[in-house]
Amino acid sequence: MTQGLSPADIERARAFHGHMCPGLTIGLRAAELARRELGLAAGGVADEEVVAVVETDMCAVDALQALLGCTFGKGNLIHRDHGKVAFSFYRRADGKAFRLLFTPPEDPHDEERADLRRRSQAMGLDAQARARAEELRAARIQALLDAPLEALFELQPARGPAPSRARLLESVVCEACGETVMETRARLFLGQTLCLPCFEERERR
Repeated sequence: MTQGLSPADIERARAFHGHMCPGLTIGLRAAELARRELGLAAGGVADEEVVAVVETDMCAVDALQALLGCTFGKGNLIHRDHGKVAFSFYRRADGKAFRLLFTPPEDPHDEERADLRRRSQAMGLDAQARARAEELRAARIQALLDAPLEALFELQPARGPAPSRARLLESVVCEACGETVMETRARLFLGQTLCLPCFEERERR
């Protein structure tokens, strides 16, 4: 078991996510490394002190929310849909920032795991195959927990400045559907103020 994660950390993330899986484990280790680099004590993150910019919407992001207090609602969790298992962290107090790129360690069971996944999606698995898939999953989780952080992530400079703080913005009324929309998300089309769905619908006509 890694020294930087307590059983309470793991349980908090598992409860938030709903189950334990390799993806969540990647997020646990990313949160551990972020805490180490930022000098954060477990459970000691001040509200909105840390901003996370994630380039994936995979399970790992839930661990960052659970352990670092980064959430969409507070505006200190930003999703950029790059399809990469990479996470950037910014500390507002002093501007410290870095990017963690997940570098999957070699796993001798990768091919077997992929074959089981394909079979499961195509026709389902019998009891023996399901048991084997669960065995491989548990082994993968443990391997990710046991690996040195440096074997899991490449520590890089952050790409760009920290995102600005979330602001309360004015709302306007869409002249097509009558619903309110943040003014920064509204569009002008032929003199009408429209929400994005209505704008896109009018554009397609």
